[in-house]
Amino acid sequence: MDSLLRTSNASPDFKAAVELIFAGRQHERVAVENYVPLVKIRRLLTQLIAQEPTLEIQRVSVSGSSGCSDFIGTLQVHTTNGPHMIDFVWDCRWRAQSEGYVDYFGFPDQLRAAQEFDWRCFQRWERRAS
Repeated sequence: MDSLLRTSNASPDFKAAVELIFAGRQHERVAVENYVPLVKIRRLLTQLIAQEPTLEIQRVSVSGSSGCSDFIGTLQVHTTNGPHMIDFVWDCRWRAQSEGYVDYFGFPDQLRAAQEFDWRCFQRWERRAS
């Protein structure tokens, strides 16, 4: 995450908030509407910084629901140039199926996909038209 943050145009305050989130603390610049496990918020923030390095991010708001193998929702990204809405689906089951990973019982090996691909299990990352 450190190298991603260094190359990001996000504000210093937002970068500091992300570092606090990764340290297990909350911050007002990362607002989460519903309960979502911290690991999924970390994955979402990593994807945001990796996919949108040019955005001058000030703060974000997350609205979504988290299941066993997925995290589906909308990310509102507040920047110096106005808000951006991103619809997302993080799904380790989808990634496991895409990679052909199966567990002992023949089911998609979600755990392996989540461990190996971590934040790179986003099936959908789509900016809404302004």
